[in-house]
Amino acid sequence: MCGIFAYTGEKESLPILIDGLTCLEYRGYDSAGIFIPHSGLIKSVGAVDNLKKKLSKAMPGKSGIAHLRWATHGEPTEANAHPHCDCNKKIYVVHNGIIENYKELKNKLLLEGHIFISETDTEVLAHLIEHYLSIKQDFEKAVISALKDVRGTYGISVSYDNEPEKIIAARFGAPVVLGLGDRENFIASDASPILRHTKNVIYLRDGEVAVITPKTHRIYNLDSAEVTRDKQILDWDADQVKKDGYEHFMLKEIMEGPEVVENTIRGRLIIEEGQVKLGGLEVVADRLRQINRIIIVGCGTAYYAGLVGEYMLEEYAGIPVEVEIGSEFRYRKPIIDKNTVLLAISQSGETADTLEAIREAKRKGALTLGIVNTVGSTITRETDAGVHNHAGPEIGVASTKAFISQLTALALVTLFIGRQRNMSLSVGQEIAKEIKLLPKKIKEILKSVDDIKAIAKKYKNSKDFLYVGRKYNYPIALEGALKLKEVSYIHAEGYGAGEMKHGPLAMIDEKFPTVAISLKDSVYEKMLSNIQEIRARKGKVIIIATKGDKTLTDFSEDIIYIPKTIEMLSPILSIVPLQLLAYYFALGKKLNVDRPRNLAKSVTVE
Repeated sequence: MCGIFAYTGEKESLPILIDGLTCLEYRGYDSAGIFIPHSGLIKSVGAVDNLKKKLSKAMPGKSGIAHLRWATHGEPTEANAHPHCDCNKKIYVVHNGIIENYKELKNKLLLEGHIFISETDTEVLAHLIEHYLSIKQDFEKAVISALKDVRGTYGISVSYDNEPEKIIAARFGAPVVLGLGDRENFIASDASPILRHTKNVIYLRDGEVAVITPKTHRIYNLDSAEVTRDKQILDWDADQVKKDGYEHFMLKEIMEGPEVVENTIRGRLIIEEGQVKLGGLEVVADRLRQINRIIIVGCGTAYYAGLVGEYMLEEYAGIPVEVEIGSEFRYRKPIIDKNTVLLAISQSGETADTLEAIREAKRKGALTLGIVNTVGSTITRETDAGVHNHAGPEIGVASTKAFISQLTALALVTLFIGRQRNMSLSVGQEIAKEIKLLPKKIKEILKSVDDIKAIAKKYKNSKDFLYVGRKYNYPIALEGALKLKEVSYIHAEGYGAGEMKHGPLAMIDEKFPTVAISLKDSVYEKMLSNIQEIRARKGKVIIIATKGDKTLTDFSEDIIYIPKTIEMLSPILSIVPLQLLAYYFALGKKLNVDRPRNLAKSVTVE
């Protein structure tokens, strides 16, 4: 969740650290801080702009560590902001994660005379390192000794005033990336702030420690054994993490939908054979033929993508599918065997609960697959095989383009597995042809921005919304409601339209509007009946409809039309206007769309 960034090199570090924090701001914005050896510490509550305003004096130095906080232990205050230091103000630590045994460690350190000034778990690390330095260990050994005492998750960077060129990083359960430059090196929570400096990176693995100086880097484990790993060259471009003239990343990323689908399907569709080429799955193709059950695991938006995947895979691949929330799966006792596949969906590839689900499935002999957007992430390494999204970096906290890419990837996986089984050539060809047309159809929807903006303005004073859909678009009702909640703070609930009479209908009146996804598909007539139920209670309805459907003009004047496609692919189109609707609602309320309150991008802690 929190963002860490560190630099050591031949340039002045302060502007590089500020720039790095600005790139990472989607990971947390409760508070921010920077430490530069021999120049000191500066911290502020709130976003990076607040930190900039406090820079009243020069802070020279060629290295430093920086942090953006998403609060877990302790309120967002300046005292609780990172970096945290030891009693002598020599050792400074920035941390992403949770130290579970911090109280026990803190009590021991208090008995030794250590003085704490914050409520955070992180401060314990600085004092532990100080403790081990005091018993004649050197800087690197002291950090390792401290980490051996810790239970929990961490991605850390540590700076020591006495060795200013050296920065130590370590990871256990929270992502850490090394960026390798020309006479400069970097540490970050993810690659986005590194990209403008270098594309050469190394992803640390759990239990690893890295030491960087301007000209060197070393990696070893907690037993001090050296680790050798080749660098990776990122295929992302630095321009991809810029707004490119858009007011917000969220709008930019919605508008990138056509390109995202193009990138997800590029080189993978074989239309004449009704087939796809998924190199990541071909290595386990024989084993996939033997499976008799799939469990899809995700959190938040990824979970809703999985619900759409359930409909796809059951209808076209003929395999029983269950979809589980990652945070619940890990506390159950799931029935898993060697003929079960666990398919994990995650934009970041670092989602803590999803990772634990993978590990549980592997312990029980299941084949594990991933649909992940981040190359080198933990989920890509720990799963047996998978599909990379190729969606590019997603900066907006509320996921938009990653969701569209996940749905597209699930359609490809369905085609891959379905053609292994009973899917006919003609059905495979039809699906492949329609997938190929998706980018063009999304572009058509994006031309409706002015109509969607007008609807958002019309309903700007609404305090509640109901979203309803059926079959493939039931999960889209859930996701549409989530988007509205995330960025506009309007109460919204997503429901299967068939459940209206089982409770939600009680909420409907002239002040409680409904968004209904009513496409020309197998449940169209049922949806019309549900819309009539709403209208009979004086409820207003915003309808997502298939282009050319004139029947619905009798039901509402607020209709957003989308192009026709086959039913299994309709969610990839129907979500686009709902993303735009949420965006313009939030914009009308003058909210920070990219940084919704209390949320951050990558959930690496429980």
